[in-house]
Amino acid sequence: METTGMEKKKTAKKVLTGEVVSDKMQKTIVVQISSRQLHRLYKKYVSKTKKIKAHDEAGEAHIGDTVRVIECRPLSKDKHWRLVEIVERAR
Repeated sequence: METTGMEKKKTAKKVLTGEVVSDKMQKTIVVQISSRQLHRLYKKYVSKTKKIKAHDEAGEAHIGDTVRVIECRPLSKDKHWRLVEIVERAR
């Protein structure tokens, strides 16, 4: 039996942890992912932030919560992540 080149390989999905910065949309939250990287030339740490949109079906995450999100299939134009759990509630 011969196979074609149309087979897909399964890859591990990325899991990120960040802080919710917006919950104003329906079933969507904006999560800010912060990281520190060592600059190759200057050997100083540079803070980098990235904002991603994640699907929150129940609407349970709110601004200030620390959440864990996982990569998933595209749900809309720029929503490719799904809420897994709320690690810590905002005070």
